[in-house]
Amino acid sequence: MELATDIWLYALGSVILVSLLSIIGIVFISISETKLKQIVFVLVSLAVGSLFGDVFIHLLPQAFEKSDTRLEASLYLLAGIFIFFVLEKFIRWRHQHNLDSKNAVQPLGYMNLLADGIHNFIDGMIIGAAYLTSLRVGIATTIAVAMHELPQEISDFGVLLHAGFSRKTALIFNFLSATLAILGTVLILLAGSSMHYFIASMLPLAAGGFVYIAGSDLVPELNKELEPAKSLVQLLAIATGVGLMLLLTLLE
Repeated sequence: MELATDIWLYALGSVILVSLLSIIGIVFISISETKLKQIVFVLVSLAVGSLFGDVFIHLLPQAFEKSDTRLEASLYLLAGIFIFFVLEKFIRWRHQHNLDSKNAVQPLGYMNLLADGIHNFIDGMIIGAAYLTSLRVGIATTIAVAMHELPQEISDFGVLLHAGFSRKTALIFNFLSATLAILGTVLILLAGSSMHYFIASMLPLAAGGFVYIAGSDLVPELNKELEPAKSLVQLLAIATGVGLMLLLTLLE
């Protein structure tokens, strides 16, 4: 009984600490509007690299490992892409009368919140499952997830600002999305190994969402910049995002 209690305390404490990383955007609250636009320009590029890197270096390999067949994982990936395509169509249709407004929040923002929420939920389940294995594995996994989340939370905050959210709103929604990790941890601790198939299907779905957001929404935005020097900065930021995801494999 004490062992089970310890697992809950360590797992919940760990996932709460990881969720608090989402408020790192608070460092941008006091920055001037001009400086913030320059930072967002880089953060969006970093997000592209982080999202693609996360998909192809972390999420898909895990999905292939946990799924019964690679075909199943691939079909879920495609389903994720199609789901987010339909979702964006729906959001654009639903908010069509607002999209022409200068201050309107673009569908990209809501889609990023959804995809990131799914990802955070999965991360929480992974942390919970790790603590069910052992305390050592749980702590190591928490460190890996935290290191993984830090650059992604920064880039997610940049995407929300780019989509039209105010700084305060972006900070609040990014934090609420991060708290879904707590729900994931609680569910996995309650259900145990019976959630294995659910995780196996959610991983490629989240990956499909990230592929769609990065490829269909963010990359076209980056292509609007034609100045060579700024394009080089974009390329370096994308490479940095991929590099950060690659470095995180050392902790796994």
